[in-house]
Amino acid sequence: MSGAEGRARRVLTEAPTDLIVDRLAAELARTYGVTRTELYQVDYRLAELLPLGDGPPVTGPGHPAWRAFDHQEPVIADGVGWFPVGMRGERRGVLQVSPVPADPHARRELDTIATVLGHELSAVMATSDIYRTARRSRRLTLAAEMQWELLPGRSRIRPSFSLAGQLEPAYAVRGDSFDWSDDGHRLWLAVLNGYGEGVAAALLASLATYALRNARRAGLDLADQAALADQAIYAQHRGGQHVSVLLMELDLATGELTVVDAGSPRLLRLRAGEVTEQELDNQFPLGMFEGTDYRPQRFRLEREDRLFVVSDGVIEATTEQARYGEVALDRFLRRTGPMEPLDAVRSLLGDLRAFVSGDLVDDAVVVCLDWLGPQP
Repeated sequence: MSGAEGRARRVLTEAPTDLIVDRLAAELARTYGVTRTELYQVDYRLAELLPLGDGPPVTGPGHPAWRAFDHQEPVIADGVGWFPVGMRGERRGVLQVSPVPADPHARRELDTIATVLGHELSAVMATSDIYRTARRSRRLTLAAEMQWELLPGRSRIRPSFSLAGQLEPAYAVRGDSFDWSDDGHRLWLAVLNGYGEGVAAALLASLATYALRNARRAGLDLADQAALADQAIYAQHRGGQHVSVLLMELDLATGELTVVDAGSPRLLRLRAGEVTEQELDNQFPLGMFEGTDYRPQRFRLEREDRLFVVSDGVIEATTEQARYGEVALDRFLRRTGPMEPLDAVRSLLGDLRAFVSGDLVDDAVVVCLDWLGPQP
């Protein structure tokens, strides 16, 4: 690490929360001769890159900023540098700097500094609204605000897997959600297909998510996690409300996948270019009846398998003339093979929005998981 890079790191870690980008801009000007520095964050729909300061959003898919975001590599165009900002697979946006130093070593340092910026933004996100507010192109509904606060992130990358999820309609989602966690040995994933409307649906999804987290953190196996969450929801609503959930636990050493299907969203597998739906033992949704016993199923994934979990809002998306349906979904999923999971999720939901000519009416959740194989 050079002295210049080290000073920039210190500036990022020591700057007041509201001045992180301003202090970084001053340091980049002093050290690298950069006269313009701007942070662009991706919005909730994954459709726009929005500047923290003044300036127009970046929407065109061929723009250098989007190329840097999509490929997670620096892009230099017309004397302007775009460097991806993120952490551990979670893409937050891009850092714009100009003019770009000609020295390749300095450019590599700017790329590293942009990554450090991503970590710092994650560290301060819970204590300030500045960066969240700048990420939205319109107001979130209250239910959507609750749902986005509940999520673990939108993407995650480890040596053995890559994972991404997205909610739609992003600014007005109600009951659909997802949750994940990993400990280096296992990955846990829950995808929820909510019941109800508005804030009531968001509250129900929150109850289910926290009950599942509580059970998981207590070390319970997958079936008992489902049973505890089922009891929590039934105790609150006495069967009047329920949540369809798909619970998965992936052994990162073997690729064995344990699944509990509680009236769940659909699980589809893309293997060698072919899409198949995984047949599951469909069981009662969480909270429907008192004292439901849940049974796990086990499957073995092959290296390079891709899994999609989709809620019924995807299949049932309709126009006045047509329904999106299984055939269109299978055809689109086959085309996602070369894409990273976040790009596959974003492209699928973009295709749905194009199909209905706007935002979806019903909630939809899509999660994509790539199993890359056990790592040494």
